[in-house]
Amino acid sequence: MSVTPVVPTSMQAVCFTDPGEPDVLHLETLQVPQPGRGEVLVRVMAAGVNRPDLMQRKGLYPPPPGACPRLGLEIAGEVVACGLLQDGTPMPAQGSRVCALTNGGGYAQYCLVPAGQCLPWPTGFTAEQAAALPETYFTVWSNLFMPTPPAQGARVLIHGGTSGIGTTAIQLVKAFGGQAFATAGSPEKCALCEELGATAINYRTEDFLTRIRELTHDKGVNIILDMIGGAYFNRNLKSLAMDGRLIIIALQGGAKAEQADLARIMTRRLIVTGSSLRPRDSGNKARIARELHEHVWPLLDKGAIRPLIHAVFPLDQAAQAHKALEDGQHIGKIVLAVSSA
Repeated sequence: MSVTPVVPTSMQAVCFTDPGEPDVLHLETLQVPQPGRGEVLVRVMAAGVNRPDLMQRKGLYPPPPGACPRLGLEIAGEVVACGLLQDGTPMPAQGSRVCALTNGGGYAQYCLVPAGQCLPWPTGFTAEQAAALPETYFTVWSNLFMPTPPAQGARVLIHGGTSGIGTTAIQLVKAFGGQAFATAGSPEKCALCEELGATAINYRTEDFLTRIRELTHDKGVNIILDMIGGAYFNRNLKSLAMDGRLIIIALQGGAKAEQADLARIMTRRLIVTGSSLRPRDSGNKARIARELHEHVWPLLDKGAIRPLIHAVFPLDQAAQAHKALEDGQHIGKIVLAVSSA
């Protein structure tokens, strides 16, 4: 006979009052929220740390209307309560272990999540491994593989190859028959990219445009997944093959590109696009989740691909976790371990 989980009335959550450096983060005691229609309440066991969290903490990335204002976009844990069904969306069973893309509030002992944004833990995964999946896998899949995956043999350049996004993208490109290239900033990071299946380019010692031209015999790559933005824009355009596609998902190198070569876009029929995951509505995120469950979760279940964990911090060390991510020395994901209330 199943036992209904006992849910306390209060919980610990990471908060900040004013934007600033990592030290503004602190724990507060808050009321445990109640699930509304189409929502589940998850007892959080682990939460992923991502660059949008850093930007929000600095006051540079406000949450969209209606989203939880607290940090934390991905979690893993146990469903302890369910709201009413909505629009036929399947509801995870109470007591099941899920990982989920949240709408905020993941740095806490309990978190509300739309049911459609939940996925089961892959076979044999720990909470930390499961929590490292949603943000990166939703981002990579929606940008590289929807509405259709790259053609077999497609050449894909991934900037930031040892980030959570980068390590995920390399593995998925290889798993679905593409040829991956990745930039990284040290011999150790380049070696990890090679181990995952990419041809690595050390951007500190080599010009990635020159190397891409050499490696592809002047053909260029078919797709670029870019987190840098303005600083790389024109070199990205010159790295693309005819009918190539540049996908911009972050702006670590600035939001503006000087003297953009628009003629090259026209004459080589290039597509330049960009996206942000957090503002998408729950229906869109649920569609991504369904595709991941169908196409990617079987690969995770059998160990063909895996998340890379750089470090795990307890919830009360969220500030140290942010500092570790900002230092840029990580390889893979940084995760918070969350103890029960």
